Amino acid sequence: MRKDDVLRMIDAIHRERGIEREILFCALEEALSMAVRKKVGVEEGFEVRIDRKDGAIMLQAPDGSISLPSAEELGRIAAQTTKQVFMQKIREAERDRVFVEFEDMVGTVVSAQVHKLEGPNVIVTLTGKTEALLPRSERIQSERLHVGDRIRVLVKEVRKEGSRVVIIMSRKDPLFVQKLFEVEIPEIAEGIIRVMKVARDPGYRSKVAVYSMDERVDCIGACLGVRGTRIRNINDELRMEKIDIIGWSDSLEELVQNALKPAKDIPIEHIFPDEENQSVFVLVSEEQKPLAIGMGGRNVRLAAQIVGWDIELKTPSEYEAEILAEGGNPGGLDQLEVMPEEAAPVPTDSPAEEPARNQEDA
Repeated sequence: MRKDDVLRMIDAIHRERGIEREILFCALEEALSMAVRKKVGVEEGFEVRIDRKDGAIMLQAPDGSISLPSAEELGRIAAQTTKQVFMQKIREAERDRVFVEFEDMVGTVVSAQVHKLEGPNVIVTLTGKTEALLPRSERIQSERLHVGDRIRVLVKEVRKEGSRVVIIMSRKDPLFVQKLFEVEIPEIAEGIIRVMKVARDPGYRSKVAVYSMDERVDCIGACLGVRGTRIRNINDELRMEKIDIIGWSDSLEELVQNALKPAKDIPIEHIFPDEENQSVFVLVSEEQKPLAIGMGGRNVRLAAQIVGWDIELKTPSEYEAEILAEGGNPGGLDQLEVMPEEAAPVPTDSPAEEPARNQEDA
């Protein structure tokens, strides 16, 4: 191989595959050294060196440097060995380059294009024509993707498998929603607003609990944007998945209140935490219970994920019927529903004595 041919080949592979020249020089040196040793019948002692400036190839033998034998002198088998080893080293270098490039991107959102569909799995192309896998387990099941669609995906995992790198993407992970918020809402990227927790039923509904580090900044309003422009961009990416933005609170009762939205008008005093069992019992009105539960129990299930405790919902009538079935007295519940917050209960001996007392007072 002529000196100029060596330099041209190295430059061409460098431009086409993005592999450093020094790595290519080392790979070619190792391939030629292995071919020479195989031809000579020794395991060590013959090393090939290539001049980085002019491409000159020299063979360092145990007794000094000599010129590298020609391809005819090495023979067809040695030439094939050189080519196989060199191509293997190139593939390994490409693998290492892709691994280093995407290893630091795990947990970030990147743009991708749907390249092809392989059954339930989707192959997407990233920057530099790198292929990645969006497996069925990381897809939104209600979402229909087509070849050529441009989407955003979360880099979930990068690992080496043999001579290639497997990049696993996700659109199903709750972290995907959080990272979309960081991309679309500058206050989150700047740290003024923090995403405290995300609960998600992919394709249907997500709840995002946010907290403002600056009292002057309305965290919910900032996430919504002017006329809902910011949240609309996220909705479009999630194919109209419903998103509830709720305010985070260190108070368990307030957090339960917020997490159960769109149900409203749930008084704090109707929320009863059970620390021992890590559960919360909530009394809700007949009108608000369907909203609190949500379709298929989705809303209360996501609220429980936000809170981190189990949530049990009952209406006053359901609670009263349960107490009566157990042989208890639901009178305290009636007072809770009827009595104003400031009023104190008036002790009575029995309901039958109340009219008699009224007559005595008169």
